[in-house]
Amino acid sequence: MDRSFSELVAEHQDMVVNTCYRFVFNREDAEDLAQEVFIEVYRSLDKFREESKLSTWIYRIAVTKSLDHLRRLKRKKRFSSLKRVIGIDDPADSIPAASNDNPADVLDSKERLSVLQNALDGLPDNQKTAFLLSKQDGYSNQEIADILQTTIPAVESLIHRAKKNLQSRLERHYRSGN
Repeated sequence: MDRSFSELVAEHQDMVVNTCYRFVFNREDAEDLAQEVFIEVYRSLDKFREESKLSTWIYRIAVTKSLDHLRRLKRKKRFSSLKRVIGIDDPADSIPAASNDNPADVLDSKERLSVLQNALDGLPDNQKTAFLLSKQDGYSNQEIADILQTTIPAVESLIHRAKKNLQSRLERHYRSGN
């Protein structure tokens, strides 16, 4: 492997793994996807046109690979997705409880995280991606537009619709008493 490519991987590896993890919520899957991302980057590096920053281009590949992975999981209904739904390898488990929390509070917090994750998972892919890039990763609307290859008004619309859909899903959940 070329030395400069090794440096590129070293520089962007954490960002790619973390990006993939935010979509798939499974560390092994995120690491596998990161490998796929860098294979794609290596194969396509000569096609990079420098119309955007290299990190934005790599991020776009990571998001696309993550969404493709989620689509495959939905189609196949594999056991790994079932494990995630029932709480095995739940990312909320890795959040340490504060020492003054009682077990009921910890359980309530995990349930709320699960409800929110289910609501996010129910969003269309483009809304979920724009929302996570904005609210979780802190990207500007211009950066999100570059990553998604769209316009700033389209990004604003996606984020707005994501918020409305999340609000609606959460209101339905809590009104139904679940």
